[in-house]
Amino acid sequence: MQDDQPLKPANILNIVATNQGKLPLTKEYPKAKPLTAVQVAKMMAEGAVVVDGRSSATFGAGHIPGSINVQLSSGEFEQRVGWMTPDDAPLILLMDSDEEAQEAIYKMAFIALNTRVVGYLAGGLNAWMEAGNHAETVPQMNVHDLYHKLSVNGLQVLDVRDDEEWDEGHIEKAHFLPYTRMVEQLTSSAMLGTLSLSKDQQVAVTCATGKRSSTAISIMKREGFKHLYNVTGGMEAWEAAGFPMLDGEGNVCNI
Repeated sequence: MQDDQPLKPANILNIVATNQGKLPLTKEYPKAKPLTAVQVAKMMAEGAVVVDGRSSATFGAGHIPGSINVQLSSGEFEQRVGWMTPDDAPLILLMDSDEEAQEAIYKMAFIALNTRVVGYLAGGLNAWMEAGNHAETVPQMNVHDLYHKLSVNGLQVLDVRDDEEWDEGHIEKAHFLPYTRMVEQLTSSAMLGTLSLSKDQQVAVTCATGKRSSTAISIMKREGFKHLYNVTGGMEAWEAAGFPMLDGEGNVCNI
């Protein structure tokens, strides 16, 4: 359903330059420096992006407006940060602990992203709130509620998995856009605007388990989408519940 050409993430140029020796490898163990909430707010106003590495549920319970949720628990954490963040933006980490912030920058060094990290928010979201700042939330929706609400109030479904996953089984009438195509990449423009969804519609976003969908939601919120729900458990939970799915040719595939 999408262009068959493989995407090249915006960060690929830094990776290639590092591999070619044009950018120096980090010789010392990378360290992220602590930042106050006041410093973070100022840096964000100047274009820095917050990478929130907490779980989808924790992010949904409260997060800094405009932050991008890429879970540190993912085995593809550093790659996903490279996919989803602008290649010219300074990065600020928000984690569950100071130790996790250091783990994150260490992982990011493997693909030359550590040099873009300006620090981490010391004290996490609590520090942000104690400084008098606002937090936003993302409602979570389980697959049973989704199944019974599909025909209520115009609820739409957006599947943000890969093409192969979509072809293996998806929800009938779901919209489809891989999450990596929502933002600009080296060889592709951002495609979020190609969806036939308005920013005022209610949209339940799903992936395989609920991680990539939360990342997608954080991007959509940055672009002004207002009524988004993260589907907990994703399509794995949907299939386990025995709810109907269609394959890439439109045939029922799990009954």
